[in-house]
Amino acid sequence: MKKILLFAVFAFSCLFMHAQDFKKVQTSILLTKFEDAKVEIDKIMADPKSLAKAETWFWKSRIYGALAKNASLSTKYPNIVMDADAAFKKYSELDPTYALVKTNGAEGFFDMYSLNYTGGIKVFNDKKWDEAGKQFESAIFYIDIIIKNKWTTGNLAYDTTSILYAGYSYQNAANEPKLDSLGKIAKLDKAANFYRVLADSKVKDASYVDIYKFLATHYTVTKREPEFKKYITLGRELYPNEPWDEYEIDFMDKNFNLVEKTAMYDKEDAAGTLSEMKYLQFGDLFINTKTHDHTLDNAQQKMYTLKAADAYKKACAKNSQNGIAAFNVGVIYYNIYGEYDDIYGDNIKSMQRLNADKPVEKDPKKKAAADAKFNASIDTIKKANAAIEKPLLENLDLSADWLEKAYAVLKANTKRSKTENSVINKTVDFLANIYA
Repeated sequence: MKKILLFAVFAFSCLFMHAQDFKKVQTSILLTKFEDAKVEIDKIMADPKSLAKAETWFWKSRIYGALAKNASLSTKYPNIVMDADAAFKKYSELDPTYALVKTNGAEGFFDMYSLNYTGGIKVFNDKKWDEAGKQFESAIFYIDIIIKNKWTTGNLAYDTTSILYAGYSYQNAANEPKLDSLGKIAKLDKAANFYRVLADSKVKDASYVDIYKFLATHYTVTKREPEFKKYITLGRELYPNEPWDEYEIDFMDKNFNLVEKTAMYDKEDAAGTLSEMKYLQFGDLFINTKTHDHTLDNAQQKMYTLKAADAYKKACAKNSQNGIAAFNVGVIYYNIYGEYDDIYGDNIKSMQRLNADKPVEKDPKKKAAADAKFNASIDTIKKANAAIEKPLLENLDLSADWLEKAYAVLKANTKRSKTENSVINKTVDFLANIYA
């Protein structure tokens, strides 16, 4: 019985000693003697049993955070910032409701936020991008806890400034020359994750449009279509005057093959969702397939050429003042006419060669056979030319019509760009050739 009683007395004395120890810690903190408080908390933590208690980590985080924030004391303890950060995270794990903060105050969290934010600004100004990103990332960790638990009077959803700095820091860190392509993407992914917080909240200001543009570009490069569509939609909603169509075409160009691009055009064209800009860009895509894809046969190349003309025509339908689009249609038909004209001309040359090479036969039988063969060859060529004469003239007429439209539009524009001045001069040259 005595042994049991002695054990109970010993256990009570231990609890009393621990309570006294934390009392000493609190007293030192109250007197702002944080080095004395560190000595006391370190003594407590020498007992392995104390490491399972949220209270131990709370007071360690509070003390180490105050020491880390103090410029003169932090140099005395080189690892104090990392130790403080680890203590805060361990405390958060052991006391997820932050009951001890509600009783003893959240000064430590504010200290760590302030420490990381000001530290981030300093290295940001020194262009130490990766280090700055890490500091702002840590600042965000603390301010998010502060905001979530309503320990500040401000009605905030997040710390916009820290998030912007973090995103910009990692975006710049991606340009470090020592990084390989995967390393660059990893940094840009981190930047995107911070920018997404703002974009998801639909922040709208002239200075924020670049966030949406960055996300559109990043998810184009990383081939992430759902994310791309999400942020291009938000960008278009908030900044309707920006050229979002160009970003969509760029995504398609970098991530889809020709068959997929063609299917997308046909689908969106049928749905009536293509803008003037998209029609122009699809026209450029289709007209250049001959250059970029050498696997296409003649029939496929012709199909894409006509598809390009169709896209440019529909761009003109969206904007009747688009002289360059009309010019492109005219040039396409002129080139098609030129192909027929070359064939027509080659056929005439073939007939001329046949005439020049026609053998002179004196033997009536041989002459009759030779004449029959000659006439059959000539007839075949004449039929071939007769077959292409109609499409030749049709394409010539179409070319003239569209080039005249282009000329009329461009001539009426008294404030032409250099490109438009160049195009109107070329239009005159083409029309002169046609009417000659």
